[in-house]
Amino acid sequence: MGGETLLPSEWVTRRVGDAPLLLATPAGGSPPRPTVLWFHGPSVDKETHRKEMEKIAGAGFLAVGVDAAGHSERRLPDLDARIDVSREETIRCMVGLVEETAREVPGLVRALVEEGLADAERVALVGISMGGYVVYRALLEEPPVRAAVAILGSPEWPRPDSPHHRLDAFRRVALLSITAENDANVPPGPARELHRRLGESERARYVELPGAVHLMGEEDWERTMEEMLRWLALHIA
Repeated sequence: MGGETLLPSEWVTRRVGDAPLLLATPAGGSPPRPTVLWFHGPSVDKETHRKEMEKIAGAGFLAVGVDAAGHSERRLPDLDARIDVSREETIRCMVGLVEETAREVPGLVRALVEEGLADAERVALVGISMGGYVVYRALLEEPPVRAAVAILGSPEWPRPDSPHHRLDAFRRVALLSITAENDANVPPGPARELHRRLGESERARYVELPGAVHLMGEEDWERTMEEMLRWLALHIA
């Protein structure tokens, strides 16, 4: 990587199993590359974060946007009705889709590695909002990835098998969690508590943006992207 800024040389759409993907390939170098799987928020899709994927590819990583289960090309016909309800019912619906999406992660990584695109030892997950939930849940899967960045997500769910009970799984990866202090949609408490239990270290970092809300402003988003790219460079570059 050497700190050099590159631009994506190619955008490719494809499918692995049921999951539609969008790949941003960095210019220069040759595969296999350190790889970042990006998971979007509710009711949008892999196309929503092209700008962020460009930043990731520009730093020399293969960026892979993933459509969550029930979204975009595999969108549930009643998705809007399912999530436009009470917060409790929305989370219950979302968690089911998060589970399905997270279970696909090992197969996605395996397919990219088998095609010679990704380096199995240098894979990270990044997700925002619902995608942050996907990241926390996917860290329970085998084999584990190297690093993860959960943005505005929660590891604590209203169910007995909530990911936050599996502290052992979170210790296997380099985990950065970024939350917003005044986030009414996904309060920061559960992620803060998870990192209190993990302890601050080179492999566990917690950032809570003061005064920020779920739909954060440009300055907070820029800081989030900077924190993310530093974490990826430190742990999978």
